Amino acid sequence: MANWEEKKHLIVRNLQEVLGEEKINQILKERDLKIYWGTATTGRPHIAYFVPMSKIADFLRAGCEVTILFADLHAYLDNMKAPWDLLILRTQYYEAAIKAMLQSIDVPLEKLKFVRGTDYQLSKEYTLDVYRMSSVITEHDAKKAGAEVVKQVEHPLLSGLLYPGLQALDEEYLKVDAQFGGVDQRKIFTLAEKYLPSLGYAKRAHLMNPMVPGLTGGKMSASEEDSKIDLLDSPANVKKKLKKAFCEPGNIVDNGVLSFSKYVVFPLLKPGETFKISRAPDHGGDIEFSNYDDLEAEFAKQNIHPGDLKLSVEQAINKLLGPIQEIFKDPKLQELSKKAYPPSTKTKSNNNNDEITPSKLDIRVGHIVEVSRHPDADALYVEKIDLGEAEPRTIVSGLVNFVPIEEMQNRDVVVLCNLKPAKMRGIESKGMVLCASVDEPRQVEPLLAPEGSKPGDRIVVEGYETGEPDDVLNPKKKVWEKLQIDLKTNDNLQSVWQGNRLISKVTGNPVTTKSIKNAPIK
Repeated sequence: MANWEEKKHLIVRNLQEVLGEEKINQILKERDLKIYWGTATTGRPHIAYFVPMSKIADFLRAGCEVTILFADLHAYLDNMKAPWDLLILRTQYYEAAIKAMLQSIDVPLEKLKFVRGTDYQLSKEYTLDVYRMSSVITEHDAKKAGAEVVKQVEHPLLSGLLYPGLQALDEEYLKVDAQFGGVDQRKIFTLAEKYLPSLGYAKRAHLMNPMVPGLTGGKMSASEEDSKIDLLDSPANVKKKLKKAFCEPGNIVDNGVLSFSKYVVFPLLKPGETFKISRAPDHGGDIEFSNYDDLEAEFAKQNIHPGDLKLSVEQAINKLLGPIQEIFKDPKLQELSKKAYPPSTKTKSNNNNDEITPSKLDIRVGHIVEVSRHPDADALYVEKIDLGEAEPRTIVSGLVNFVPIEEMQNRDVVVLCNLKPAKMRGIESKGMVLCASVDEPRQVEPLLAPEGSKPGDRIVVEGYETGEPDDVLNPKKKVWEKLQIDLKTNDNLQSVWQGNRLISKVTGNPVTTKSIKNAPIK
């Protein structure tokens, strides 16, 4: 490639944000850039990994030296979800899978290297730097930095607070100029920029991919089977999962099929190649696109049918997966796959009673018929709430400092009804009014009941409408805590669980909030 500006174009295309652009320009004028991308070796890599891989392909084609960090120590710190013997196998699986992915898109691998976190993160020097870093980072900054990537719970583990500092130190120990990751890691990147210089280390640049929705419209999650396509999925499974994919006619927002086209299919087209939508002659015949913007515009005008788009994306995915699956026909890799991700030994009953899904939650529309201040607690209301039962329930809520009492009277709310009853300063509370809340500045808003709903109407998560809720959520299994982590409001003020909307089972209308976006629901 002739000049640094052409390299820069390849490096930054399709990114959502770049921090330290001047530093990148300065380095590129003198030499090639050194970049690292890290991934925790937990769940199986799936089709969404092609989003960072397509950027890594850009980096390598721009002459960058790229390090892929298998963050096995970070994976262990993530609630110790996997023992060390499994993590070793999973790291081997990740390396084989990522090499196969890059080979499937014809990426030159000469300037690519793989590093395991434990290769250097257990050294004396790194350990001393962890202590040094922990002596300058405040608890507030560490918690804030990990807010988007470390699951937030009421009583966080210390490991989750260490995570951002470790990731910052990786930049120094891998001797790179820039770190690449999703925009969800922005706060970790800014923490690195703030604190590395305080240890005498250079501030690095940061390259951020946008967050790309999964096939169901929310985040593509390894724990949500239908939202992801595994690298070893058969063409039949690809077809089945794409058939369920969210792809509303004319809707270009949270459309996982379109997003995959934008961030994977088009960047990987070779010069002169086009993306072909196959259509029957009576539907306009085949149409070809050389750039994504034209495809999006035609889809927005409903000139491209979702079924035709899905079929073409299905063909593109199978073309990507074919070479990977050929490589994984190797008996050694098949054996590695089985050992790294052994089938679950847990037996599920017919009604999936052991599986923790949102169908376990008994969430209903409630109407507050009476509200008063708690006689022994200044911050608590005592509410009588009509939930479609014979008698109103008593529920205690800590909303005194956020909602005036006159606004609480005769309002509709959304209530979690199957928590174990608990005494709140002497008064037994038989449920929880669900609210969106943020810490800085402290704001709390009760969720708004779906339009057209009435007391007792069941609230469900789209995609989890079947199944009966538990009579009482098992506190020992922490069912509510595990599900609550993924409950939040989105950009559209709608309440979602893993990107799937909370809706009335009766009307299909969504649960919303008045003004708080992208906030936990609790």
